[in-house]
Amino acid sequence: MKPLGAGDPLRLGPYRLSGVLGEGGMGKVYVGQDASGALAAVKVLRPELAHDNNLAQRFVREAQAAQAVRSPGVAAVLGAWTEGGRPWIATEFLAGLTLDQAVGTFGPFPEPAVRALAASLARTLVDIHAAGFVHRDLKPPNIVLTSGGPRVIDFGIARPEHGLTLTTTGQVPVTPGYGAPEQVLGQRVAPAADVFSLGAVLVYAATGQRAFDGTHVAAVQYAVVHDQPRLTGVPPRLAELIAPCLAKDPAQRPAPARIAPAMAPPKGAEQAWRRGAFADAIKERERTAHQLTTQVTGGSQAERGPSVGRRGLLTGLAAGGVVVAAGGAAGAWWFTGRAKGEAPRPAAKNDPFDIPPAARTPLQALEERVGGPSIGLGEPGIVWGLEDEANVYSPTLLPVRDVLVFGAASGGVAAYDVRSGERRWSAPGARPESGYLSLSDRLVAVTDEKGVLRTYVASTGVPKWTCPAAEAELLFAADDEAVYLFTKTGRLRSVGQADAKVRWTVRAPAEFRGDSVRLEAVAARQRLLLSTGKGRVLALDTRTGRPAWTRTETADADVGFAVDGDRVYVNGRTLEARRITDGKVIWQATIRRPEIVGEYWGPPTVHGDAVYANGGYLPRRLAARDGSEVWRSVWAADTYQPVLVQGQGAWSLQTNDEEGKKQYVSVNTVLSGDGGRVWSYDLPLTDKQRIAADGNRVFVMNDSAVTALTVF
Repeated sequence: MKPLGAGDPLRLGPYRLSGVLGEGGMGKVYVGQDASGALAAVKVLRPELAHDNNLAQRFVREAQAAQAVRSPGVAAVLGAWTEGGRPWIATEFLAGLTLDQAVGTFGPFPEPAVRALAASLARTLVDIHAAGFVHRDLKPPNIVLTSGGPRVIDFGIARPEHGLTLTTTGQVPVTPGYGAPEQVLGQRVAPAADVFSLGAVLVYAATGQRAFDGTHVAAVQYAVVHDQPRLTGVPPRLAELIAPCLAKDPAQRPAPARIAPAMAPPKGAEQAWRRGAFADAIKERERTAHQLTTQVTGGSQAERGPSVGRRGLLTGLAAGGVVVAAGGAAGAWWFTGRAKGEAPRPAAKNDPFDIPPAARTPLQALEERVGGPSIGLGEPGIVWGLEDEANVYSPTLLPVRDVLVFGAASGGVAAYDVRSGERRWSAPGARPESGYLSLSDRLVAVTDEKGVLRTYVASTGVPKWTCPAAEAELLFAADDEAVYLFTKTGRLRSVGQADAKVRWTVRAPAEFRGDSVRLEAVAARQRLLLSTGKGRVLALDTRTGRPAWTRTETADADVGFAVDGDRVYVNGRTLEARRITDGKVIWQATIRRPEIVGEYWGPPTVHGDAVYANGGYLPRRLAARDGSEVWRSVWAADTYQPVLVQGQGAWSLQTNDEEGKKQYVSVNTVLSGDGGRVWSYDLPLTDKQRIAADGNRVFVMNDSAVTALTVF
C-alpha cells in the first residue's frame, strides 16, 4: 500500500481513505473504512476520464447493476456515487487467497477439493445468470478463496443481455486461455461462455496448468477456438465432467444448474478452505483484517492519516490479501507492495518452517523463428555462459523458478540467477554427488558429509529446517509431503517436510541397493518409483515404504520417469505408459529396427498430449493417449539424454566422436510439432554433459562450463 499523495481525497462518502492499494487503466483503488471500522476497497474514476459523461454514467450504472446479483458466492458491491464529478465504487474487502496464488503456493488441488470448488462456482454462476448477467471473465485471479468458500470477484466486464459494458468501444475483452471461443471470435456472448471459463478454471485447479496454452497470446487464442483442451493430469472421473464444459459449441455445454449436483463433492470436502496450511494462510489474513477493523480512531486523527499500528497492519495484509473492486476493467488488485521505508510483517523469529512462497519464473523473450525445417538455419542466442564454474560430477542441472542449481567447482552446491548467470547463493558443505532436490519450488534440499538433510530457500539461500536423523547418503525424490533418500546404511527413508521428522525406514530389496540404484526417481500419487541401471523399477507406497509393484525387465539402460496424472511413463527396451498406483501397463512402444541389437529408449518427457524420448538414437514424439508415433526425427541424439520441450522446439544432445573427424557435442532442436530441424549449436567434446530447460531457456552443462540458450 502507498500513502496518500497530493490530489488524493481523504474521504469519499462514508469512507475515510488510508492509502492507495493500486492503479488501473480507469482509476485508483483506495483502502477505506466507514464509521464502524469496516474495510472497503474504494475505486475512483481517473480525473481525465471523469469528464466523459457517458463513461462516468456507465461506470456508476455498471456497479449499480452488479448490486442486483444476490449470491453468497459473489463479492458484494457496497455502494456507488458521484461526488464532485468523480464517480466512486465501494466494494467488499476480502482477505483471502486467489485461486492462482493458492495453486502457485500450495500446488494443484486434490480431486475432492476440485469438486467442492466446481460445485460452489457452478451455484454462483446460477445466481449471476439468474440476475441477467454474464460474468465474461471467470479466471483464477477472479476467484478468491475464503474460509467460507470461493467468492467470485470483478464484474468489470460483466454485461447483461442488453450489452452494457465498461470496455472501450469495439474491444472484445478476453483473458487468453479462459475466454470462450465465441468471445475470441467477437460473437454474441451468452451464459454458456461462463461455463467454458469454469471448465478452464477447473483444469487449472486440478493440474496447475492451463487447458489451452501457447508461446504467445495469438497461439493461445487459436488453441481455444480450434484445439482440444489438455486434460492430462486431471483425474479421469473429473475429466469426464469437465470436458463437456469446454465444448466449442456453446449449445453442447451443460448448464451450471446441472454441473453442481454432477460434481457431488464428498462429505467434508469444503474443509479444504478451513483446515491445513492453505486454510491457515487464509485465517492469518482474516485475523489481520479483523484486528485492523477494531482500530477505529477519532475524527481529528482520521484526517491526519493512519497511525503507525494501523499502517503496519495494512502492510501485513499486503503480504497476500485481496482487494475486490467490482465494476471496473481492472477490478482486482493484489496487495503486493509496501509503503516506501516500511518493514515487512515480521515472521516468527528463526522459524525453520516459515517458508516463503515460490518465486515467479522470469520468462526469457522468445527468439523470432529462425528458418524452417532444414539444417543450417541459424543458432540460438546465448543468454549467458559460465566457465570453470560447475562440478563435472554434478548429477543434474536443476532449474527452480528464478535460479539454476548445480554442484559448484569451488565445492558444495550453488544457485545462479537464470537471467544473468550471477551466483545468488551457495551451500559449501553440501555433497552435490548425493543429489539435490526442489521441494515444491520453494526449498532446495541437499545433504552434507555427515548425512544431515539441509534445506535452503530456493530463491535466496536462507537456511531452513534440517534433519540430522536422516543419515542421508543419496537424495532421490520429493513430493508435497516428504523427502525420500537412501541412508548411509543402505536403507530407504522418508523425512516429512512439515516437521523434519523421520516417517519410516525400510530395507530395500537386494537388487535396489548399492551402486545399482540410480538417482533417477520420482514421487507422486502416493508412490515412490526407483530404478536400477538394468531397467528394473520398484514402486513403494509413500505412506508406509512397503512395495506396491515392480518391473523386472532387464535392459542396459538408465531408467527415467515422467508422471502425468495417474500415469507414469518409463523407458527401457520399450517405452511404457503404466498406471502409477499398481503398475498396470496401458501401452508399450517398441523401436522397429530389430536388426540393431541393444537399442533402447531414453528417459521420457511429457508435454501437453505428447511424450518425447530418444528411441534408437532418434528423438521421437508419441501420442500420450496410446503411444502411437507422431514423428521421428532424422537427426540423431544420444539415447541416454532426455528430449526437452521448450518454446516451439524439442531439444536434445548429440555426441559426435567418430575417429578422424571433428569431435564435438551438438545441442539440437527440432520443431515439436513435426520434428523438422531448426537449430544446431556446437560445443567442444567433453566427458560430461547435462541439459535442462525452463522459462524459455535451455541450460547445457559441458564439463565445468554452463551455458544458457534462448528458444524460439
